[in-house]
Amino acid sequence: MSSAASASLATWRSAIPFARIGFLNMLAYRARYYVGVLTYLFNVSVYYFIWRAVFHTGATVGGLSLDDMITYVAVSWAIRSFYFNEIDRDLAAQMQEGRLAMNLIRPVDFQTVMVADAAGQSAFRALLFTIPISVVLAILFPLKPPASFAAAAMFAVSAVLSFFLVAGLNFLVGLIAIRSKSILGILRAKYLVLELLSGLLIPTTLFPEPLRSILLVSPFPHINFTPAALYLGKATGLEAARLLGLQAGWTVLLLWLGHWAWKRSQTRITIQGG
Repeated sequence: MSSAASASLATWRSAIPFARIGFLNMLAYRARYYVGVLTYLFNVSVYYFIWRAVFHTGATVGGLSLDDMITYVAVSWAIRSFYFNEIDRDLAAQMQEGRLAMNLIRPVDFQTVMVADAAGQSAFRALLFTIPISVVLAILFPLKPPASFAAAAMFAVSAVLSFFLVAGLNFLVGLIAIRSKSILGILRAKYLVLELLSGLLIPTTLFPEPLRSILLVSPFPHINFTPAALYLGKATGLEAARLLGLQAGWTVLLLWLGHWAWKRSQTRITIQGG
């Protein structure tokens, strides 16, 4: 094993305790996730009736049947409950409260710590949020199972990549706070833009050209659209490999950019609060 690979492995091993802390911290707020199940159920129910009205005049829309679309919506909201994290908001709060400077003296890479903590939180959500949501939705709506065993396996891989993709993106957004001090407006805009461009609100294939082609080579559809398309079997063979390759490539690139930007931003950290 090369020295670089050994160093990388050692870094991730040192991050495991932070993932555990993230998981345990969520136990203190587990009641809100029971309420969250009802919130997500409400969201899916609204889209269910909207899409029923849309499909009333046609058998398919954008290559999706009504059952496909309802499954797409349910799967998209379920995986959102897993990959969702607030690395950007947490990083901005650390900046404003003067806690960010402490990370300069830690022996563990700051980005790794933030991602590991978010991973622990997502593991908690998977158990007490994503799974209950999926069960409730499967009972109430006519959802389709994965198109095949291979589709289920690729969906699982893609869902995990979605977490790291969003984590990398959120870390980059959070770093803006080092220069601007407050990013509340940016965070609000980011949530709205991501929900639209990720395919959560509308499948990416329903966007008009050339916007659709542009989106499909950007990182955004790989947050929601790619996992849901793989689940439904709408992407198979070489197309599925291409989508997973793009998703993995953007994930690595965003994480690398976050690491690079953090190194460049350290000299600009100023202490607020205390």
